[in-house]
This record gives sequence, structure tokens and C-alpha cells, in this order.
Amino acid sequence: MFERVALEADRDLRDTYAFCQHSTSAIVDPTVQVSPPEAVSRRGVSWAGMAGEIVQANRHGRLNFHFCAPVHMLVIYERGVRREGGTSVQGLSQSTLRDCGRKLIFVPAGHEYHDWHEPRTLPRMTFFYFNPAHLASVPELHFSRTPITPRLFFEDGALWDTALKLRTLIDDGGSDRLYMQALGLVLAHELVRFNSRQHCSKAPVPGGLAVWQRRKAIDYIEEHLAESVSLATLAQLACLSPSYFCRAFRQSFGIPPQRYKSTQRIERAKVLLAQPGSSVTDVGLTLGFSDTSVFSTTFRRIAGLTPNAYRRSFREA
Repeated sequence: MFERVALEADRDLRDTYAFCQHSTSAIVDPTVQVSPPEAVSRRGVSWAGMAGEIVQANRHGRLNFHFCAPVHMLVIYERGVRREGGTSVQGLSQSTLRDCGRKLIFVPAGHEYHDWHEPRTLPRMTFFYFNPAHLASVPELHFSRTPITPRLFFEDGALWDTALKLRTLIDDGGSDRLYMQALGLVLAHELVRFNSRQHCSKAPVPGGLAVWQRRKAIDYIEEHLAESVSLATLAQLACLSPSYFCRAFRQSFGIPPQRYKSTQRIERAKVLLAQPGSSVTDVGLTLGFSDTSVFSTTFRRIAGLTPNAYRRSFREA
């Protein structure tokens, strides 16, 4: 099975665009911002559609991390105990968890990530960056049909094990490129599978929607991305009042229903923009936007750049 994954990764490397093309010792861009920068050492490697970097604190004192970019980011905390601190991802409540070791964070493209530490033990973290256009170009991932929402301090054995293998390769300088390509594809599969499983199969959170209610709401939104979807319609599908449904949806997904729909709409737009011959106007109309300016404004607000800039970054990378 792994040989097949490796062959697919090699084919994917030839047939898709690179996330960035520079030496394995260089730090990739965009990356998380660290303040003060001299308080950490960084080592990064990039490959097709992905990049990763190890960030190791080298002294005590307050550390600040910030990230907001048109790429997805997965954070693995190998170790890190803080006396004080707070971590937030846009759309979720702040966490003041003290022992962050063996935890993961997922930051969707366009979401803000803030993290600060007064460390008790020096943190060591690895940041993985995913180009959404690249993920959408791999049909086997079903990326465009998977709900992508932020996650804060969660655990998943499959994601963790694959991420640690990739971290080891980064530590070694990324010399085994084919193995890194294959593991990167596996990590993307695990990330998509985790998101899909969390949305469709997990036990209800207190005050959130039941499994069948989540599924009905997601399916309806996906089937009507190009149409106006009212809160009343979604609430009726879940057999709830609009106000209660809105609160329960946010509790389950971390964002309100209309913002969720807008995010999925833009994810679908990224897939369409990546196709040869597509125009910004046609993509906007296909997804139900009234005119190109409204589409461009919405796209920039969620993805962090305009549709034209996004398409250029995908095709010129």
C-alpha cells in the first residue's frame, strides 16, 4: 500500500505546482511569526503543496506566536509547559491550557492564530503548512467536500504519528524527498479524514447538534452553496427553533451557520479557480455571487487574497 502512496506522491509532484521552490535549509514563507525572533531556532523544508518547520525555544521569557495566511496550518506541540499563557484560533474560545505537550492545533486558511507563553519548560513545536489549491488538485483527498473548521488542543494518534515521522525528516534536512512527498500526502489524508470524522461521527458536544442534525445541515449547505440558505430552513431540518439552532451549530462547529457556508463556498471557488480556462467572473456566478466585486471582496475576506492573486499564486508557484 505504501508503494502505491509513494508512486501517487511522485506523480503528484510532477503534475501539480510546488508550494515553494527553495533550498531545504531556508525557512518557508508564509510562516508563523515569532516574537522575539531571536528567542527561537527554526529549521524548515518545503515540498510540493506543503512545507514544515521545527521551532525550538532557546531561552526563557515570554514568547508570542501569530499566524494568518491563505494556507492551512497544523501545529504539533512535542513539549511545552507554561506558567502562564493563552492560545486562540479565530472562531474558538481562548485556551489557557498549561501543559501543551502532545497536543495539536489546526488553523484553516484565513483564520488568525495567536499564542503566548511564559514557559516553565522550553517549547518545541512543528508547524505544517498546506496549500489549499494543491490539496484541491488531488481528487483522492475529497478536500472540497470536507468541512474545514479550526481545532484547538486536540489529540489524534494517526495525525500525531505521521507528523512526527515528517518532523524527523525535517530534522535531517529533508534529504529523502520521495519519502517526504509520500508522508506529506498521508498527513493530508489523515487531516481530511479527521475533519470528516469529527463532523459526521463524533459524539455531540454539550449544547451542540446531534450527529443526524449536523449531517443534515452540512449536506444541505453543500448542495445549495450557490443559493441563499436561510437560518429558518436549516433550523427546520434539525427540528429546532432558529435561535437555538444557531447557538447549537456554533457550539458544534466553532462558527455560525452563515460563516460556515461562506467558508465552504470559498473552498469550492478555490477548486474552480485552479481549473484551466476558468475566469473569476464565471466562478463567482457559478457560486451564486451577484457580481465579481462581491465575490472578490468575500474571497479576500476569507482566503486573505483576491481571486486573481490566488489563481496566480497557484499557477506561478
